[in-house]
Amino acid sequence: METELRNALVEDLDQLIRLHDRELDAGTLAALRSAAFPDGLALSAADEPGETAYANMAAALRENPTLDELAADYAAIYLNNSFGTSPYESVWLSDDHLACDRPMFELREIYAAAGWRVGDWRRRFDDHLVLQLQYLRQALANAAPQGYFLRGAVDPEELARFVDEHLGYWLPDWGQRVSSHCGTRFYAALAELTYVWLLLFRELLAEIHDLPLPSREQMGEKINRKLALDKAEIAPVRFMPGVQGPSW
Repeated sequence: METELRNALVEDLDQLIRLHDRELDAGTLAALRSAAFPDGLALSAADEPGETAYANMAAALRENPTLDELAADYAAIYLNNSFGTSPYESVWLSDDHLACDRPMFELREIYAAAGWRVGDWRRRFDDHLVLQLQYLRQALANAAPQGYFLRGAVDPEELARFVDEHLGYWLPDWGQRVSSHCGTRFYAALAELTYVWLLLFRELLAEIHDLPLPSREQMGEKINRKLALDKAEIAPVRFMPGVQGPSW
């Protein structure tokens, strides 16, 4: 049962990764509609917000936007940032809202500890939404095929912390901005669905491994403390008049 569930979750992530990774084409749209996506996902919503997210995704697929309209939304959301919807965590969690900030380096360390590296960091920095989903997929795919669910190269507690402090924390703000700017319903629904799926996955970790889900307020306090510590560690060097400075 553990192996079947793990494989099903990997398939879920494969589908979500594909939809965030690149523009939609006619074949992908047809396949989603034929499969009645997202009904076939392994994790199904049991509460009203979750059911709404799944229903919104299904409704978006029943609409008939042109590929050009979808491509325009994709470019504005993921490529040129014209909606202010950067898919990079650093932009959402750093004080200056800049790419390549502390979260990127923190995630790089998390990936390295699990023996996973991004392909080409010049194409996508380590804190990109797609790369975070790919890391989660890789962690599940490499989990032990027998024994406790999700006992593998990445400890379940580490996976829970990854969702809590990274993708699961900034994705709601990102999704709200996507929803308020995109011209079609598809990407608004996809953002909502992705976050709900992550919550369902996190609840699964809580149930199986007794890893309680912290509140958003608790996670915000923890992340803010980390930011404050980072600032303290990068205190500016002060030079006193009459004291010789460094030789460089």
